Amino acid sequence: MTTTSMTATRRHTVVDSPYGALTLVATDGVLSGLYMTEQRHRPPEESFGAADPAPFGETVRQLAAYFAGELTEFDLPLDLAGTPFQRSVWAELVRIPYGETRSYGELAESLGKPGASRAVGLANGKNPVGIIVPCHRVIGASGSLTGYGGGLDRKQRLLAFEQGDQDEVATLF
Repeated sequence: MTTTSMTATRRHTVVDSPYGALTLVATDGVLSGLYMTEQRHRPPEESFGAADPAPFGETVRQLAAYFAGELTEFDLPLDLAGTPFQRSVWAELVRIPYGETRSYGELAESLGKPGASRAVGLANGKNPVGIIVPCHRVIGASGSLTGYGGGLDRKQRLLAFEQGDQDEVATLF
């Protein structure tokens, strides 16, 4: 993961998914954003740059494979703008295996900051590349589905899909 510079060129495209339209954003040709419709913390549209599908071929291919149930781990270069703590949380998110969940407290513990579950939750909520950096895999300590920038319904559906819920898989096709 790299960090975005102030003179970067940004481009975007919108792709369909089983969970609604996804806006993909690239900074200097590297994926830096994946935003759902009505997503909390979604940057303003004018910050996405010109519409241009060219930088997104591999991202679109991997997303299609993920939604088809053929890909469980993304392999894409990412350019994630955030604080060092946020980036450490996001790096930890990609370590959560497909189909599994972790609590905010477990993530804080794995970062060596056992008292930082709230800060982990805030960083999780600011994740700029949902699905690919799987913030939907983080749940409350009691196992409850807590906040998700893309909405709790989407979170529930993504988790059900990854855990092989045949009803959810059927709704994708």
